[in-house]
Amino acid sequence: MSTYSLIADLPVVVDSYELEGLEQAVSSEFVRRTTVVHLHGAGEAGLGEDVIYDADDQLRFQAAGPVLDLAGEHTLDSLSTRFDGLPDLRRGGVERAALDLALRQAGTSLHELLGRQPQDVTFVVSTSLPDGKADRLHALPGMRFKLDPEASWDEPLVRELVELDAVDVVDFKEAYDWRAHERTPPASLYRLVVDALPDALIEDPDVTDPDKAAILEPHRGRITWDAPIHSVGDVDALPFEPVVLNSKPSRFGSCRRLFDFYDTCAARGIRLYGGGQFELGPGRGQIQYLASLFHPNAPNDVAPSEYNRMPVPPGLPTSPLPAAPAAAGVRWRSERA
Repeated sequence: MSTYSLIADLPVVVDSYELEGLEQAVSSEFVRRTTVVHLHGAGEAGLGEDVIYDADDQLRFQAAGPVLDLAGEHTLDSLSTRFDGLPDLRRGGVERAALDLALRQAGTSLHELLGRQPQDVTFVVSTSLPDGKADRLHALPGMRFKLDPEASWDEPLVRELVELDAVDVVDFKEAYDWRAHERTPPASLYRLVVDALPDALIEDPDVTDPDKAAILEPHRGRITWDAPIHSVGDVDALPFEPVVLNSKPSRFGSCRRLFDFYDTCAARGIRLYGGGQFELGPGRGQIQYLASLFHPNAPNDVAPSEYNRMPVPPGLPTSPLPAAPAAAGVRWRSERA
């Protein structure tokens, strides 16, 4: 029986929904905006978070208000068809709200329905070091990291990372088209990083560049993908069978695509670790919850959202995060109704 089939026929009654804008100033150039979806029905509320990165798009979505035709009695699967045509990052938030509402109306939690026991969640802190300095890493003693190699990196920095012995993932970000070309690591830096950090996963490298591909060939078992993965079909389309993949739930849009991905990776023996999308609200707890069920003991990029603040405030939870599912729904106990 597929995982999705365990939730597809959940009844869900929708009376109304409302949108709540969240924002966090990251720098003078970047304000992160997201939208919390509050889906109401039968005296309960379901939560989800739209994590589209375009701040203006978020403001337009919020200003438009509740224009989707959702009211009525549905199953989770039939309600999902009402979200066809939404961008994946938005659909992921709305469908998570629908799943949360359906579970709360049923008086049960996701882990109880799936027959899975939530586990403590290992996490890493994700950051870039564009200035070629590791000061931020030393300010977080005992933590482990996911780092984004950049052209500014040099041999002394890499030696410092080796001595630190706390890097679990190096994300080359070559599957994105938004990074300035001059920040992209050259083949020489690939060689330096890949050889110096032999236990780190290698995320989203460029395997089409002949020089980089030659460097990476002996390390295929460490290569993992993030940005290209939105469905099982994307896994099938990779240049070679992966050993490990980054699972970002919001990328999949629908619950069906997400849970089919989980099932496929389990059947093929593909290990998973989780990733986030700079969530500001309940979406962060939800990806931590999913990590606790499907890949708890992995370098999950699901640190508490306070780790995104600069400077990082003192006294934050350290890894692993204790399992904290709410009594009903698909949320961590800290999340609001």
